[in-house]
Amino acid sequence: MDKQEEQFVKAYAPATVANVCCGFDVLGFALDAPGDEVWARKKETPGILISAVTGVEGLSADPTLNVIGVVAQKMLTDLNLEHGLELQLHKGMPVGSGLGSSAASSAAAAFAVNALLGNPFTTQELVVYAMEGERLASGSAHADNVAPSLLGGFVLVRGYDPLDVIPLGVPLDLYASVLYPQIELKTSLSRSILKQEIPLKKGIKQWGNLAGLMAGLLMKDYGLIRRSLHDEIFEPERSVLIPLFKQVKDAALKAGALGCGISGSGPSIFALSPSAEVAHDIKNAMEKVYAGSGIETKSYVSKVPEQGVRLVEQSIYQTV
Repeated sequence: MDKQEEQFVKAYAPATVANVCCGFDVLGFALDAPGDEVWARKKETPGILISAVTGVEGLSADPTLNVIGVVAQKMLTDLNLEHGLELQLHKGMPVGSGLGSSAASSAAAAFAVNALLGNPFTTQELVVYAMEGERLASGSAHADNVAPSLLGGFVLVRGYDPLDVIPLGVPLDLYASVLYPQIELKTSLSRSILKQEIPLKKGIKQWGNLAGLMAGLLMKDYGLIRRSLHDEIFEPERSVLIPLFKQVKDAALKAGALGCGISGSGPSIFALSPSAEVAHDIKNAMEKVYAGSGIETKSYVSKVPEQGVRLVEQSIYQTV
């Protein structure tokens, strides 16, 4: 039999924290872990085949109903390629946690397929394709999770028409402590309770906090970051959906957090700090609040990384 060369790639994309208190729908940052992996290889026949979904139950292998299939198909279509792709998804992070689960899958798929095809797109250009996964998952093609998962560090989404994504990097050492209470909190519910109008006084405070947070990051000013990590508008409404939120936030701040808030739509709660030691102290303090509550939790400590998505395996092998 003839020898046939066959190439595959595997990409890892990390979880993310979106909103970041005062940055509702416009700001996010990457974590080191947890994250998702997508494996990809070319196949001669057209179309997308998802041959495996592991790590979580209930996700469809139908490429029109799974974010990795939608992302990959959009890329093939735009490049006018006739061959197909075989994909596999390994979920390394919880679904519905508020940590950008669908975004991590979408980002990993976009990056893996791009590498397999010879990198026709820059990583920043892949944001548009990963957003198609978000459109499928939530009905809205938003970028505040997929952009930091792809680009790493902090990312500001200035606008969508046209898309204007601004990587801020990680100008100073920042660590995230994340507590995930394992309760069901649908994004649709979390968004439905938000008021559509904002009082001018609160709006002014929020804009000042967001500007202060941006300045604090770029000026490497931990004090300014601490003063700015406050959500005047959305947290008071959303926090009632998360049991023990106020107690967790108080414990995190007491343990040395620069700020603490809801990750994405929740229920995960994040806190930022300037060192790994403080971050672990914060994690322990947050966990103690839930001890004995009857609610199981998962916790993570991660440095905010400069790099987001990355290849973890790329091989050309031969079969006989």
